[in-house]
Amino acid sequence: MRAYVGATTLQLELLQRVSTFPLMTALKSSPLEINETRIGGARGLALKGELDFETATRFTEQVEFAVWGTQGAFVLDLTEITFLDSSGLHSLLRARALLAREDRPLALLCPPGTARRVLDLAGALDTFAAYSTVDSLEAALIPPQD
Repeated sequence: MRAYVGATTLQLELLQRVSTFPLMTALKSSPLEINETRIGGARGLALKGELDFETATRFTEQVEFAVWGTQGAFVLDLTEITFLDSSGLHSLLRARALLAREDRPLALLCPPGTARRVLDLAGALDTFAAYSTVDSLEAALIPPQD
């Protein structure tokens, strides 16, 4: 232990207690799985896991890559999202903006659960075309014009 000049005994005891705590390890988030999907003829991505600060950038890159060379509506399946934070919400809004620049709709398959609750609490649910079931999403999709 180091000697600290001018430190009181109480300060030294607190320093010693603090330094004896085990090092905390970073909490590991479950990885985000991103797979291509097709719902009602529309191409899209199905997400599984946590869309958060650590995974949002990769998700955004995957969306940009997946959207390239497609036309019509694009679908994001959020059925198996287990965690969504503000970074994840921001990446969903970026995906919507990317498609809006090309005048294309983004449809979310978002049944009641984690993702829908976060979107609703953030006041962003109405920003998206969000559907609770595959059937309702398929019914709303208009096939792309070839």
